[in-house]
Amino acid sequence: MNKKNHDRVQWVYSSKNNSELTQKYDEWAKDYDRDLSEFFGWIAPKTASAYLAKYVHPDSIVLDAGAGTGLVGLALAEHGFQNLTAMDLSEGMLKEARDKNVYKKLDQMVLGEPLGYETDSFDAVISVGVMTLGHAGPESFEELLRITKPQGHIVFTIRTDVYLKNGFKEKQEEMESKKLWEV
Repeated sequence: MNKKNHDRVQWVYSSKNNSELTQKYDEWAKDYDRDLSEFFGWIAPKTASAYLAKYVHPDSIVLDAGAGTGLVGLALAEHGFQNLTAMDLSEGMLKEARDKNVYKKLDQMVLGEPLGYETDSFDAVISVGVMTLGHAGPESFEELLRITKPQGHIVFTIRTDVYLKNGFKEKQEEMESKKLWEV
């Protein structure tokens, strides 16, 4: 990874609020796919999508929470998924996702805040690369659970250090102990 791309990631992570984060992602949107694929070798969209496809039928209604430019949507489409909704805080990222022509709907919302979806709206939710430094926090789990149908699936990726040090592990265990979800 070259210094410019490493610096860009740190620049995004340093966002102090969602407005600043949105602005930075809007600026990065055009180069995001290339930076993540070529320079970082990022495979999480394909890995998480393959995992979801093991448990969820392709006809299911799926939310890509924090869809960014639509890399997860492309990976899900390769598995036959067509009922996809993209949700992201950045209009610039959603424009890139729209251009991929894999989503039926695109919504600008912020993961970590109340989402404008009805309870039990989705058969499955996938969130890749969103629960990290300066992004969606552990409170996001409750909202993702609310919008997922009973017996539905939630697949998310998270770096181990972020999971262990930022409240995600505790939140996951709390929700599991309350039998709100099963891991």
